[in-house]
Amino acid sequence: MNRIGVATFLLLAMLLTSCSRKYRVEGTSSLINLDGKVLYLKMLQNGMWVPVDSSEVVHGCFKMKGPVDSVRMVTLYLNNEALMPLVLENGKVKVSIAPGSFTAQGTPLNDKLYDFIEQRNELERSIEELERKEARMILDGANIDDIHDDLASQGKDKQEEMDEYIRQFIADNYENVLGPSVFMMLCSTMPYPLMTDQVKDIMRTAPATFKQNPLVRDFLDKAQENMKLLEEHKRLQENMANN
Repeated sequence: MNRIGVATFLLLAMLLTSCSRKYRVEGTSSLINLDGKVLYLKMLQNGMWVPVDSSEVVHGCFKMKGPVDSVRMVTLYLNNEALMPLVLENGKVKVSIAPGSFTAQGTPLNDKLYDFIEQRNELERSIEELERKEARMILDGANIDDIHDDLASQGKDKQEEMDEYIRQFIADNYENVLGPSVFMMLCSTMPYPLMTDQVKDIMRTAPATFKQNPLVRDFLDKAQENMKLLEEHKRLQENMANN
């Protein structure tokens, strides 16, 4: 085969491979109020949520499909309400929407993401159960001082377990879309960007590719600016107290 023939063959092979990579989302919903509504897949671009695909829910079912030239993190939306995160990657992902339950399975990264979400939710439920346990024990006549320290210690251990689980998951996925996405989910619980001990711990071992992710980079820039403002505010207060 001559050089032109080889080049043509390689180009065709690349095009065929690219065309064969497709995402397919097949969803079911037991929420009656979704029937007849349009669901959107949206991706965050330059600070705005841009629609990628959409589908009407008919008799509790919806489908979306299209080519995927790269793995992307998206969010399933109903109007302007975010329902659940999804990874658009080659393959078929099955989405299930039920009261209090949102799951996605069928592709490697979606499986990994929702296994993580389920485990994190389980840890959150165990922390909440400790709070309910304390309330029940008090109602049963237990001494507040006797039970508070013990349950507070258990709660601290559970919180540390969850923090470590989240940190390890992000570290294990530094190099794919899950790492930055879960990091941003974690940071979205803050009132404003801050360099907390947990964030510093994540960044301590993070590679440059993770730190240069646009969303991560933007958060770090704002967090560092906020830390400087807080330090300046603290200095001003100390100076006023000393005068």
